[in-house]
Amino acid sequence: QVQLVESGGGLVQPGGSLRLSCAASGTIFNINVMGWYRQAPGKQRELVATIRNGGSTNYADSVKGRFIISRDNAKNAVYLQMNNLKPEDTAVYYCNALISRYGTAYSDYWGQGTQVTVSS
Repeated sequence: QVQLVESGGGLVQPGGSLRLSCAASGTIFNINVMGWYRQAPGKQRELVATIRNGGSTNYADSVKGRFIISRDNAKNAVYLQMNNLKPEDTAVYYCNALISRYGTAYSDYWGQGTQVTVSS
């Protein structure tokens, strides 16, 4: 069994900052890509940012220059520092990880989601 548990969401004013955290637990041999996705009401889930275990990152154009993704491989954790938040960043944010449990095939795992609301 593998679990991804997110924390750090909440309500913040426009221009403010939040830091999301996600930790993977369970039987884990290796984690390849970790990332964050978000889903706003009435919209499809979209990629926010990803980071490979070597450290290379990828960001959605809408968050470049404002969000920073990082990870701690020793803790099987990924973080998302969100700065200069805008109302359009309001969404449920989901943690995602590509995990090999026994050194063979990789599978996709998702967290339960954490709400981020940007409003004055």
